[in-house]
Amino acid sequence: MYIQYTMDQLCLPMDLEDDIPENHLVRVVNTAVNRLDDAIFDAAYPGGGRDSYHPKMLTKIIIYAYTQRIYSSRQIAKAVRENIPFMWLAGRQRPDFRTINRFRSQRMKDVLQTVFTAVLQFLADEKYVSLEHYFVDGTKIEANANRYTFVWGKAVSKHKVKLQDKVQALFADIETAEEQEEQENSGKDLAELGTDSEVSSVKLEQVVQKLEAQLAQKPKDRPLKKAVRTLRKDWLPRLLKYEQYQKLLGDRNSFSKTDPDATFMRMKEDHMRNGQLKPGYNVQIGTENQFILAYSLHQRLTDTRCLEPHMEKAKQILGKLPKTVIADAGYGSEENYAYLEKKEIQAVVKYGSYHKEKSKAWKANVGKIENWTYDAAEDNWTCPAGKVLHFRRESKEISQSGYEIHKRHYRSQSCEGCPLKERCTKAAGDREVVVSLERLRYQKQAREILRSEEGYALAVRRMTEPESVFGQLKNNRGFRRFLLRGMEKVTLEVGWLSLAHNLLKRAAIDQKHRAALLQ
Repeated sequence: MYIQYTMDQLCLPMDLEDDIPENHLVRVVNTAVNRLDDAIFDAAYPGGGRDSYHPKMLTKIIIYAYTQRIYSSRQIAKAVRENIPFMWLAGRQRPDFRTINRFRSQRMKDVLQTVFTAVLQFLADEKYVSLEHYFVDGTKIEANANRYTFVWGKAVSKHKVKLQDKVQALFADIETAEEQEEQENSGKDLAELGTDSEVSSVKLEQVVQKLEAQLAQKPKDRPLKKAVRTLRKDWLPRLLKYEQYQKLLGDRNSFSKTDPDATFMRMKEDHMRNGQLKPGYNVQIGTENQFILAYSLHQRLTDTRCLEPHMEKAKQILGKLPKTVIADAGYGSEENYAYLEKKEIQAVVKYGSYHKEKSKAWKANVGKIENWTYDAAEDNWTCPAGKVLHFRRESKEISQSGYEIHKRHYRSQSCEGCPLKERCTKAAGDREVVVSLERLRYQKQAREILRSEEGYALAVRRMTEPESVFGQLKNNRGFRRFLLRGMEKVTLEVGWLSLAHNLLKRAAIDQKHRAALLQ
């Protein structure tokens, strides 16, 4: 009536490999990691102590775990004990969660990029990628940090200025009191310090020590005793805190106390679905055929200033810069165009007004300088009404990264009586325009490339390249929040994600090819 059932009988075969299908994803991960040279991992193991788990085994189980939406080290360790593919990859060894987490976030910090490059080279050798076209885009991923323990740069600066004013006022009171008591030496020191525009914590510490020495000689001086207590217990610690905050901020406008490397960014969706700011990182990737070619992490809110550092990171990974970069309008700044031109990279990069320029309203707008005529020989502009705007002066604007933008100012001699003035400008006087001729030149080049057959095809393809990869990472595999903290560890986490994505993508392509052959 029943099939014989017993839990005490040994079953053959005992090899776990027989329970894994021939075309299973775990075999792709196993083959890819086995192809790596063992010498790659030497930097992670200086030697000494007891024997360690083999780095290839740990690399395999972490990559495979990321393909299965398992990111916690405890869950990975649990899968190694209970899940047949994990048990087969681990050779029935059972590393605990501490070993897995230490390997993932510490031992591999100088090795993971080399592993990623080696796997990418395998994909290039097998013609999955050609490393010719580079589609770049960015997304924001929430940090593993408290959403409400934030520090804002403007608030720190404001509180520091108020504290400086209090310190200066206290110095003035002490100086006045000492002048009355004819203590010139100490008063002179304090007066010199009080004239400084900003008092540092080091200088304030020196003053407190001098006041404490005076207090030791006059222990019954209540005003002096109160001043020393206020400085030592309140103002000096606050000034040290503000200076530390400003050091952590750098050129950012905010950071999280839980993860100081994370910056508060407005993301498209948050836990309350009301557009609140959350601590996070700006993840930049470059793709081809939906394989990740390079990745980098940034603390900047926008993509514009991320292109140059990302391309330098891509050069480290790929060993060279790609021939063509395709990106959306978020990267279309003059600085980025200049960088790509300097590196001899073809830029298929939109700029902010590219699509608006095609509209009838834009073409009919007489106030847009793009609809005017420029005479390079005379260096002047002619508006649709026939008025000539002559060059007056040149100004220079320096970006946060140090790039110089040269802007030229042009003004009409007289706009009085012009029938188009109301449509041209709201200014009461003559029309004046400020323009960067370099930016206009870059925009013209980008316009010609984007409207060519090849450029248009690449721009359309961009919509399905990095966007699809982000959809896979954030939606299909549910990675919307980092597990680790700190720029270094979070970068490693993105590296593991990228490795897992590339091998998962390769397995999907191979499966499609097999299905096509069977048909």
